[in-house]
This record gives sequence, C-alpha cells and structure tokens, in this order.
Amino acid sequence: MTHTMTDNKAIQVREMAKSFGSARALDGVSLDVEPGELFGIIGPDGAGKTTLLRILVTVLLADSGQATLNGLDVVRDYRAIRNMVGYMPGRFSLYPDLTVRENLEFFASVFGTTVEEQYDAIASIYSQIEPFNDRRAGALSGGMKQKLALSCALVHRPEILILDEPTTGVDAVSRAEFWDILAEFRSTGITTLVSTPYMDEAARCDRVVLMQKGRFLGDADTPASVAAGFGSTLIRVRAMGDRARFLRDTRALPHTRRAEIFGEWIHVTTREELPQDVASSVQQALREKGWADAEAEPVQPTIEDVFMDLMGTDSHATH
Repeated sequence: MTHTMTDNKAIQVREMAKSFGSARALDGVSLDVEPGELFGIIGPDGAGKTTLLRILVTVLLADSGQATLNGLDVVRDYRAIRNMVGYMPGRFSLYPDLTVRENLEFFASVFGTTVEEQYDAIASIYSQIEPFNDRRAGALSGGMKQKLALSCALVHRPEILILDEPTTGVDAVSRAEFWDILAEFRSTGITTLVSTPYMDEAARCDRVVLMQKGRFLGDADTPASVAAGFGSTLIRVRAMGDRARFLRDTRALPHTRRAEIFGEWIHVTTREELPQDVASSVQQALREKGWADAEAEPVQPTIEDVFMDLMGTDSHATH
C-alpha cells in the first residue's frame, strides 16, 4: 500500500526503516497522527517504539523513509522541530543533582523562556510538585519524577508532545493520574504521541497501533475497534490448584488454539466455533481431566488478546 505525504497531519511517517548492525529495529513503518489526537503505539520492549520516537524528535537518523511533524521534515527542519516538540524519554533524563526548580529553569532557558512566563502552561502538573522545589530530582519518587519530566517537556509550550513509555516503573496510582493529565491535554488541542508496553493504557487513547519486531500489526484504529477485530471465540477459565499444570491441561484441550494467563484467569482462544456452547464444552473437558471446580465463561476480548493473537500461535507469554 502506497502512502503519500499530506499537509494536514500532525505526524506522518512513510516507509521508515532503521537497523542497528544486523538487528532491524524498524521495518518500513508508516503512520498518520491527526492534530489534537492522543495516539498510542502499543508493544513490548524491543518492538521498535523508542527507535521510531527518537527519529521523530530528531535525535536519531533513519536509514530510509520520511517523517514530518506539522509539515516539517525531521531531517531538513530539525531545528524548528526541536522547538515545536516536547519530548519525554523513557529513562528519567533530568539532572538528578539539580533541584526540581533548577531542572525546570534549565529546560526553560534552553528554549529561551522562563518558568514565570510559561507558568500557566505547566501549572496543572507543576503545582503538584512545586512544594518540593528545593528537593533534588534524584530524590523524588517515581510518580514525582514523571511529573517533573512532563513539566520540563511542556515548559516551552510545544505543539506536539512525544512520550516514550512515560509510566514504566511507576506505581498504578501514579500511572492512572498521569493518563488523567494526558486526557486533559487533549482538550487544549496539543497532539500527543505516546508509546507504552501496558495494554491497559491503550484504552485511554483516541487511536492505537500495535507494534512488534519493528512492524505495525494491522492498521491504527480506536481501542474498541481493535478489540472488536478479534476473530475467534474467547472464553476464560480458572480452577484451584497448580496453575502451571492447569495451564498445560488447558492448552492440551482439542478446542484450544491458544491459552494465556490473564490475572487469576486463563484466556482461551478456541480453534473454531463449536456446535454447542463453547464455555460448557471447555469446562466439561477440564473437569474430565480432574479439575473438579473448573469454571469457564465467555469474555469480551481486550487489546491484549488481539495483540497475542496477532503475534502468532507460537507465543505463550504470561502476564
């Protein structure tokens, strides 16, 4: 499929490829992000997410392909792009020996502005860490570091925000708070491109694309549409006892195409539509294998189910 560049997209990527030695990090990916959209690239570590984002923020050159941000070319117009983009790398990248306030003042000065001039642009987040202005950044909690990094990325009023796995290593409450903040940005018109390995965060995006081994799996779509694209019957099963043995027994059933651990349940993708109720068939088969309290019931697919399915039937990752 041939993609052409247009002027009305916030972010455009065309046939982008990048290798590191013999390892192909990006394998000809193309992408469109609409102005004001909260767009998620969802995939595990090593999928190529960071490589793509680093190319977009002009700190890495692609081997081939083209990308623009608000019509500016990432190679030719790199200076203008750096002024237009707010970037939050995956690893905490601020100065640990500087205080909260010193970090913010430094990043403001890089862009020729001051914290005072831009206070209203960062107030909703900065106000939460302002009481700790004199604390060294290295001494902050994970959630506080995250808010400081986001404040630094926003201090020059960027038009586009690019966040690389911003919630990795942060507790669940801080993760949820962070996504609440991103949802607020959507109402201000800022375009946000975020990568994450957490499938549950995909539901907070306007559109998502799944990524694995340098490629996008399918087209970008709304989280609901991606989940609805799951093409098989899905049920979930559980029983008391040895989880590893229960998983092996579930995978061994003739009905099972794939079985993956999802919390206390195992999600089972069936091989075909069975003539009778699938859940009852699987439950009966498990009880015949000695799992007297086995439960089975239909379940709505999640994006994680779709992702596991797209990755291929030989994948048996646990969660």
